[in-house]
Amino acid sequence: MTETLRRWRSDRRYRATLRELRGLTARQLTELGIRPVEIQRLAREAARFS
Repeated sequence: MTETLRRWRSDRRYRATLRELRGLTARQLTELGIRPVEIQRLAREAARFS
């Protein structure tokens, strides 16, 4: 059960981060130094390390 809960929380963080990053404009992404192709990788990393 613990592994299932951990995975669920990680997936939830991934989806939330992905939604936030995809909601940014191209200008906002540029100001943050994020290329659009990096969004999924950054969301995965955020979910793994938080």
